[in-house]
Amino acid sequence: MPYLIDGHNLIASLPDIDLADPDDEAKLVTKLRGFVAKTRRKCTVIFDSGIPGGFSSMSNKSVSVIFASAQHSNADRVLKLHIMRVKDPGNWTVISSDEAVLDQARTYKMRWMTSAEFAEKLAGDQTEDDTAGEEIDVRLSPEEVDEWLDIFSDD
Repeated sequence: MPYLIDGHNLIASLPDIDLADPDDEAKLVTKLRGFVAKTRRKCTVIFDSGIPGGFSSMSNKSVSVIFASAQHSNADRVLKLHIMRVKDPGNWTVISSDEAVLDQARTYKMRWMTSAEFAEKLAGDQTEDDTAGEEIDVRLSPEEVDEWLDIFSDD
């Protein structure tokens, strides 16, 4: 079940990231990468005010990062377009605090959650799965191994 996330709405609901922080988007993406690694889900997070807009280099195979064009769009508009274009809407969960976005998700029979509810889920994910001192069996796909090798290779 992939997530479609209104990025700045979620940041506003998180106690440990501030919208005034110039690195707020990067901090959220880092948090989402940890979440999807534990839950084995994928997500697309959409932010306002990207120049020039479009896919960000912060994206990886599990977390797609998109910035709405500062001149021609906003995150809500991009979210609504994504909702209309999803091929399997019943499989997706939309995360937003914007009622118009959540209404669109309901119209397309998508699951939905407010940003505040998802923020609690993220906080719970960090405390519930605390396995300090326990041995963890991590299994990676060949694609994930290649991604980590690209990140940490000496080339």
